[in-house]
Amino acid sequence: MEILWSLGLSLHLGLAGDLNPIHPHVRIDNNGVIAGAYYNSLDVVSTYAGYRYEYNQFGVETAAVTGYNRPVVPYVRGTYDTDNMRIFIAPGLVDDTIGVVIGVELTIK
Repeated sequence: MEILWSLGLSLHLGLAGDLNPIHPHVRIDNNGVIAGAYYNSLDVVSTYAGYRYEYNQFGVETAAVTGYNRPVVPYVRGTYDTDNMRIFIAPGLVDDTIGVVIGVELTIK
């Protein structure tokens, strides 16, 4: 089991509103089973549980997450890892507008 601490910085492409770009994050990873909490784009703490698939430095995460417009919503994001950094891309939804969230997480393991 691994504990990952990170600070995410994000851009919200195609999404309107005053969205938070700074995301402190803590995660537990146990052989691909992930669970954690982060400060989301709506200035609310989100919790999630799901699975991370990896191939070399690439990853895909799927999970159920709280803290958005419904009690629980699906979550998916693609990642690329370097030594202490994870680059990510994910779909975003604000007021029925679909956009893209891209960013980077600076990590401490």
